[in-house]
Amino acid sequence: MNWLAKKTIVVPVDFSDDSFAALDMAREIVDDPTHLHVIHVLPTLEANDPGVIWQMIDDESRSQHAAEALGKALADRGHRGLEVCIRFGDPGHEIARYAEQVNAGLVIVSSHGQSALKHLLIGSVADRVVRLAHCPVLVLKR
Repeated sequence: MNWLAKKTIVVPVDFSDDSFAALDMAREIVDDPTHLHVIHVLPTLEANDPGVIWQMIDDESRSQHAAEALGKALADRGHRGLEVCIRFGDPGHEIARYAEQVNAGLVIVSSHGQSALKHLLIGSVADRVVRLAHCPVLVLKR
């Protein structure tokens, strides 16, 4: 019996091969694909960003384009019918908030190999998710 059966799993996807590998892993351990939630977090736009100043870019259009690109990437990899969420802000915080919102039983996140100095200076999304999530977090390394 699968100990994760019927629990909601959240998988952050940043379009990297590692994040899609995490999604593949989640698909293997979840009994029902409707319990699998995919989240993609976009950075917030600064008020002085040229696209904002010239009113060429807004969050609604960015969200729509990201959802379309993510839907196509998921379909190309055989993942159909998954719940997809697009958020704005700090990825670690937004992933943890979304996991709590959908009452996730597990978050599966890929760890991108950063240099020790870069990791020390800026941290990692996986670290923030581990610290902030209300549920267990499975971090997959390459």
